[in-house]
Amino acid sequence: MQKTQKNEMVANEGMVLLDTIRRLHRRNAIDRLLKLMSKTHPADIAWVFRYLTPSERTNVFSVVVQTPQIAEFLGELDKTILLELVDGLTPQYLASVIETMAPDDAADILEYLPESFADDIQTFMQRKDREEVEDLLQYDPETAGGRMSPDFLSLEDEISVGEAIKWVQENSEELEMAFYLYIQHGEDGQLAGVLSLRELLTHKPYRQLKNIMNTNVISVPTETDQEEVAHIVSQYNILAVPVVDASGRMVGIVTVDDIIDVIREEATEDFLVMAGAGKDNEILLKSTVDTAITRAPWLFASWIGGLLAVMVITVFEDELQKMLALAGFIPIVMGMGGNIGTQSSTIIVRGMATGRINMNELWRVVFKEMQVGLLLGTLYGCLLGGVAFFLHGEAPLLGLVVAISVLFAMTLAATIGTFVPLILKRLDIDAAIATGPFVTTSTDIIGVTAYFMIAKVLLSL
Repeated sequence: MQKTQKNEMVANEGMVLLDTIRRLHRRNAIDRLLKLMSKTHPADIAWVFRYLTPSERTNVFSVVVQTPQIAEFLGELDKTILLELVDGLTPQYLASVIETMAPDDAADILEYLPESFADDIQTFMQRKDREEVEDLLQYDPETAGGRMSPDFLSLEDEISVGEAIKWVQENSEELEMAFYLYIQHGEDGQLAGVLSLRELLTHKPYRQLKNIMNTNVISVPTETDQEEVAHIVSQYNILAVPVVDASGRMVGIVTVDDIIDVIREEATEDFLVMAGAGKDNEILLKSTVDTAITRAPWLFASWIGGLLAVMVITVFEDELQKMLALAGFIPIVMGMGGNIGTQSSTIIVRGMATGRINMNELWRVVFKEMQVGLLLGTLYGCLLGGVAFFLHGEAPLLGLVVAISVLFAMTLAATIGTFVPLILKRLDIDAAIATGPFVTTSTDIIGVTAYFMIAKVLLSL
């Protein structure tokens, strides 16, 4: 209950802020708008920008650039809005803004921009900042290397606790997240151990770090997929995970705030793909035409499936003419199969994303869902068969046809909805693409074909 009230309060505050900004913009009250922007969190301003018109965004942005929060604000913006707003800014100005950002956030923004524009910006950046960003840009943005921050606390294992505490006090302000002290060994900087700052403070000043550090360090290579990094952070309840290169040298950390972004992005992408709406996380911000173009190919699969289903029904046109009552149960046979198929595939895709499904036990997972389909198919088959029997008593076997068809359709749909994502995962293909239109279309075609075949045999049509 408290959580619901909190969400409502945030939403109400956001709408009040939106109305206030619009009102000040209409009155051209630049000074008051500037004062409001300076006092408002950049994340809240970025939220408001989603609901402003393009002309309002341009005018209000001209005020935001005058505030010291401009760098953090750009980091909070959606990609589509960011590209729209920075189009009118000079590379030299953007370079001065990006230099004040954390290297990983700066790399993210440069990754969004057109390559030529990003190159122009980098020419105006100071050498140290430019090199840090270039190091991050060499990695795929959806890997640990692309998500990591190169700012972290690290010391040699020979240093004493007292020396380490003094060094942390002098250097931690410059770092993004100072919760862990990473211990390195040798000239190559091999990651050897880790200490939380709380643990560091509990030891005697004269003790060496190598004697108190935790050597069981959970780390990831630079090429690790961001979804796997999120799974590791979630499983081990850590605030940051170190990233190492091929030689085992630590090159950065992926912090929990970035992990939250990854989880949200991956979940949104999976849901959009499963619903057949493409992969673009910012589809709500696109124009009507762009949105239609994005969704059209996915709907084409459903259109083809529907066309095939019509062809199947046409093949059995003679059987339908002999017993028109068969037509009335086609939608529910197809619908029950499609629904349970989508349910099964959604459970499997989410289970794989969270690591709750063991790919080595593929057949056990498939068999379990098949049993679920069989159980539910028996239940709803009997119910629908009873309805068919009472509605069409002149054809008592029609109820049996409907019951068997629903049982077959639901069992097969649950099996397909489970099996296909698991196979695609085994083939290293995005399992989410197996859901939505693909599963429902395939189960519809198979279900309606089985329905007419069963009717033809049992009713002697």
